[in-house]
Amino acid sequence: MATSKANNPKDSEVTPEELFLGRRNFIRAGLFAGSVAATSLAYKYFGPRSANPETASGAADVASQTAVAASGDQPNTFEEITNYNNFYEFTTDKLAVAEEAKALVTRPWTVEVGGLVQRPKTFDIDELLRFPQEERIYRFRCVEAWSMVIPWMGFPLAALLAQVEPLGTAKYVAFESLYDKSYMQTSWSAGIDFPYVEGLRLDEAMHPLTLLATGLYGKQMPNQNGAPIRLVVPWKYGFKSIKSVVRITLTDSEPPTTWNIAAPREYGFYSNVNPNVNHPRWSQAKERRIGEFSMRPTLMFNGYEQEVASMYAGMDLRKNF
Repeated sequence: MATSKANNPKDSEVTPEELFLGRRNFIRAGLFAGSVAATSLAYKYFGPRSANPETASGAADVASQTAVAASGDQPNTFEEITNYNNFYEFTTDKLAVAEEAKALVTRPWTVEVGGLVQRPKTFDIDELLRFPQEERIYRFRCVEAWSMVIPWMGFPLAALLAQVEPLGTAKYVAFESLYDKSYMQTSWSAGIDFPYVEGLRLDEAMHPLTLLATGLYGKQMPNQNGAPIRLVVPWKYGFKSIKSVVRITLTDSEPPTTWNIAAPREYGFYSNVNPNVNHPRWSQAKERRIGEFSMRPTLMFNGYEQEVASMYAGMDLRKNF
């Protein structure tokens, strides 16, 4: 397994042991080189094995395959990560999401995976929790110019897609969130259409950094952070990391995405973090890390340029924003 020296944290930079709930088997290892060529190796390495991160004690027994953080980056606290969120299905008030999202029903839960695949399948949440869980410490950059560093628990999306065997005609992966009118707010109140939808190019979806997250800080995923399972794509703006996923569909055409539908001039399909391309209403050159007062420079591809830039070689990153 190749390592990424630019992203590996030093011992002094990892979250204090007590906050990891006694994760005695925590192992820092490198991650696969950021290329599509690594996908076949990821398939072999990330086959489903018995593991249950649903409880803190279960998570403590799961070896962390990768812990990816920038040098000098301290993970945000559990309180910061779980009390400052966007989840428009419940409210547009970031500070109110934790309370409002208590209404989210996460059991029973299934994720339907289909479209251009050889073996379409509907996965129960317990099946998904049996995939080998890893810890990934990732930067999280919101398009609104705030950021966090989050220790996710989860498994590579490539491992799930390997189970359904994508067809050669598949080029994109579409995602859909839960939308339950009985306890979620209306599209009119939120200002966007529901259900929330997102999409990736297939090579982006298969990249080893792309994660299906089931928890954070060794705990099962809090409702406000996208329980029970969400997408995490660390080199893209946070709205691409769709929450509370219920459907994944492989397709041969670029799928619609919620914010691109709402404001195509402001939110492109790719939405890669790029400090050189401003939002029409504000600069993207700097960001405010939650818990800090001063602004810091935003990194190209959110600091994962070494791993992912090759996927966009030859593309006009201003036009394909």
